[in-house]
Amino acid sequence: MKLSSLKPAEGSVKVRKRVGRGQGSGLGGTSARGHKGAQSRSGYSRKRGFEGGQMPIQRRVPKFGFKNINRVEYKAINLDTLQALADATGSKVITFETLYSNGLVSKSDLVKILSRGAVTTALEVTVKGFSGAAKAAIEAAGGKAIVG
Repeated sequence: MKLSSLKPAEGSVKVRKRVGRGQGSGLGGTSARGHKGAQSRSGYSRKRGFEGGQMPIQRRVPKFGFKNINRVEYKAINLDTLQALADATGSKVITFETLYSNGLVSKSDLVKILSRGAVTTALEVTVKGFSGAAKAAIEAAGGKAIVG
């Protein structure tokens, strides 16, 4: 096999429609564009979502829902995760930097501690938020829950 002997598969290549080459071709005159109207003119481009004048689908279907632009999204970390982190690192003080360096949160996250699981070690936890039950559980174990 040589590069010069390569051919496309049978039937895969169609002959291009040559428009505007005289009346005898059957595609002369208006060049298969019909008479007048936007689509017959050069430079015409259809707007995205245009359905030939029919009411477009994005206007036909009902709109619903609401997206609050002021929503504050917190990354949830549970008590069992904090306890596992404290056991693994041996640290009694847990801050955002500790969570970040151990890969639990990303740089831009706001962290909130939730109450799943239990804390058996007295931990000093400093993050942006706590649920009421999580704060009570940390303080019941002899630790501190500091919002900061």
